[in-house]
Amino acid sequence: MTICLFVICIVCSSLLAGVYALTKAPIDAAAKAKNEAAILEVLPETAVTIEEERTVDFEGATYAYNLAYDELGNTVGCAINVAPVGFGGPIAIKVGFDVNGVIWNTKVLSQAETPGLGAKCVESSFSDQFKGFDPAQKNLAVKKDGGDVDAITASTITSRAYADGLALAVKVFQAIGQTPMPLVDTTVIPSEVEESK
Repeated sequence: MTICLFVICIVCSSLLAGVYALTKAPIDAAAKAKNEAAILEVLPETAVTIEEERTVDFEGATYAYNLAYDELGNTVGCAINVAPVGFGGPIAIKVGFDVNGVIWNTKVLSQAETPGLGAKCVESSFSDQFKGFDPAQKNLAVKKDGGDVDAITASTITSRAYADGLALAVKVFQAIGQTPMPLVDTTVIPSEVEESK
């Protein structure tokens, strides 16, 4: 019986390893494509060159970001990844900034919030309020906490986490601005502007 169970475990483990090996590449490719599409979505339209992903350390954590440049090589924006913890776990958000630190757009990459409630954070009815949001002029907190963010109905925890994530992204953006960032010719994501030429 012991030998039989051992053989079954070996066969099952081998099958799982094989399935993982077969599906890993397509899953990674899909995740990469989703990430690249999100970068273009949250950055200004003038972005034609997107650099390889960089990282910056801020308050004991590491954050990934991409810088964007226009046709003349001028910096036009920055896309930063943050993952605040909501009601159902981390909410992975990509936050795009223009050079002045104004939030250009945001995009939820993944979330596990309650369907019909917190999961509405992916809908434009909630996220569009952050387009053109200037953290120097407005408070990135829900109105219940004295801020300028309209919360999702019956989902204050998710709304608060989203706003806190964007507030963190603002601080990370400021930290990036204090880091030397020479332009490196490492274009990896063609923008719609380049594709239309």
